[in-house]
Amino acid sequence: AAPRGMSKPTPGIAPGAWLGMLGGGQLGRMWVHAAQSLGYRCMVLDPDPLSPAGAAADRHLQADYLDTTALQTLGETCAAVSTEFENVPAQALRTLAQCSRVTPNADAVSIAQDRAREKAHFQACGVPVAPHRVIEHADQLAHIPDDLLPGILKTTRLGYDGKGQVRVQDRPELLAAWTQLQGSSATPVTCILEQRLPLIGECSVVLARNDEGHHAHLPVQCNVHRDGILALTEVADGLVPPALQSALVQAAVAIAEGLHYVGVLCVEFFIVSAPAGQVSWVVNEIAPRPHNSGHHSMDSCDVSQFELQARCMVGLPLRPVRLHSPAAMINLLGDAWQAQGASREPDWGAVLSIPGTRLHLYGKAQARVGRKMGHLNITGVSLEEVRARRDQVARLLGLAPFACPHEKWPT
Repeated sequence: AAPRGMSKPTPGIAPGAWLGMLGGGQLGRMWVHAAQSLGYRCMVLDPDPLSPAGAAADRHLQADYLDTTALQTLGETCAAVSTEFENVPAQALRTLAQCSRVTPNADAVSIAQDRAREKAHFQACGVPVAPHRVIEHADQLAHIPDDLLPGILKTTRLGYDGKGQVRVQDRPELLAAWTQLQGSSATPVTCILEQRLPLIGECSVVLARNDEGHHAHLPVQCNVHRDGILALTEVADGLVPPALQSALVQAAVAIAEGLHYVGVLCVEFFIVSAPAGQVSWVVNEIAPRPHNSGHHSMDSCDVSQFELQARCMVGLPLRPVRLHSPAAMINLLGDAWQAQGASREPDWGAVLSIPGTRLHLYGKAQARVGRKMGHLNITGVSLEEVRARRDQVARLLGLAPFACPHEKWPT
C-alpha cells in the first residue's frame, strides 16, 4: 500500500495539463520554465505577490499554504502537484493528495523537516551518519557524552543555510548555545548535537525516482560553502573517485527507496578524512526538491534537475543523465550587488563576455546580503578551463577566491 499522504500512481499525464507548485521561490520559477517547455501549464500557490515563480507561472494563487479555497483550486485544477521547499506544511500536501497526484509524499517531506527523524531514517537505511544525540530538555545536557564535543548544536526544525545551528567547543559553550537556540520559545526547542568531524569536503547527489522505482541521477557534485550557504559547485568526469561516487549514489538510492520517494531528492554528504590518507563519508541531510548544487545541470547536462522533477510528476520516462561539459556553478548572493556600491547591478556584460558563462537571475527586485539572487553556470572543454573562467568571474564580481578542498582528495 502507498504510504499515508501519498497519492496513487497515475498513467502518464499528457502535455497541455495543469501542473501545480507549492512555493513561489527561484526553484519553483526554474521548474515552471522546464514544465512549460514540455508543454504543460503551471499554477503556483504562494502568499508573496512578487514571488519569482508566480511571475513566471500561467497562474499565481496568492494565498497561504493552508488556505482551504486555494488548496481546493490547486488540487482540482492540477493533474499533479509538487513542492519547491521542504518547510511547506505537510498537511497541505495531505490535503492535496485527496484530489490530485502529489510528489513527493507528505510523509517524506515531514521526515526531511526534522533532523532527528532524518538521522533515524538514514540509520534505518544502513547509511552512516555523524555521531549525535537528540536533546529535548535542558537537563539532558549534563548527560552528553564527552566524545560528542567539539560539536555543532542544531535545531531539529526550520534550519537551513547555516541558520539554527551553533558550533560548540566545550560544555559551557554547549549550554550557551542551547540557551541561544531556545530564543523566546515557551516550550523547549528540540535540538541535536552532532560531533564535529574532520571534514575534507562536501558532495551531493541529486536523484530522481519515479513510481516504478526507476531512478536517474546527476553526476556526483563537489560543493563549497561559505557561512553555511552554498557558494560553488563543481562537476566533471573523474572529479570524484569512482568508488566514492558509487557509494554515494547507492546511499542516495537507499534513502529514496526507504521513503517510497517519487520526485527529485538531494542527498548531501560530508567527506571525512580517514587513516592512511583515505576518505570516508557520512550523510548530512536531505532536501525533498531540486537543490542549488544541481543548478549546473541546466547547462552541463542533457536534462536538468527541473525537467527531471516535471518528468516524475507526469510519469514521463527517466533515462540516464549525460554530463556533456565540465561545469562550475557560482551562487549569486546579494553581496555581489553590494560589492558594486549602492546595490548597483554587477557588470553582466563583462561577465558574459567570458566564454562558457550563462547567467540565471531569479527576478528578485531587492538585493540583500545573503539573499539568493541568481546563479552563474560556467562550462568548458576541461575542468582546468572551467576553473580559469571561474576565477575570472570571481574577480569581476568582487568575490573571494575559491578554495576547493576536493582538489586534494586521493584519486
